[in-house]
Amino acid sequence: MSEGPLDELDQRIIELLGRDARVSNRQIADELGVTEGTIRARIKDLQDARLIQFTVVTDFRLAGSPNMVMLGIHADPGRVPMLANELARMPEISAVVVLLGRYNLLATGLFTSLTEVDQLIRTRILPMRGVRNVETSVSVQNFKYNFAMARITAPGAGHTRAKASERPAVARSSARPRRGR
Repeated sequence: MSEGPLDELDQRIIELLGRDARVSNRQIADELGVTEGTIRARIKDLQDARLIQFTVVTDFRLAGSPNMVMLGIHADPGRVPMLANELARMPEISAVVVLLGRYNLLATGLFTSLTEVDQLIRTRILPMRGVRNVETSVSVQNFKYNFAMARITAPGAGHTRAKASERPAVARSSARPRRGR
């Protein structure tokens, strides 16, 4: 797969899959006016290049009574990329983003007890090289949380795809740009 911006067909495929990942290749092909084989090949190429990934997103209320916890992490600026990747590998953490502002990193997760949160912070996050401090916020009420939307939309044309070494491992269900065919 070549480096560069996503072409219009890839963007449209990603848009349709983002609305309903269960849509068939035939339905996508019919809507976009191409063959089913073209759609199948494009989706395989996007998956092989790790530009898209199919995951199941559940309503977190199905897990019992979890607390959505946000961890604002103050870190040494030079360690932020490494810390983001280390945090992203933790199964308890569902999202990691790099920020400009109050924190360098924001990690979120669902926890059934605040004791779990405290233990994670004290035993695994604070000891990480470069972590200065962790501020914890616990969600007490969610006014809007769209369980169906776990994707980040494809960037517009003209963006270039980051080298693998520059890509954060934190946006797993995102679409990254590439060159058209």
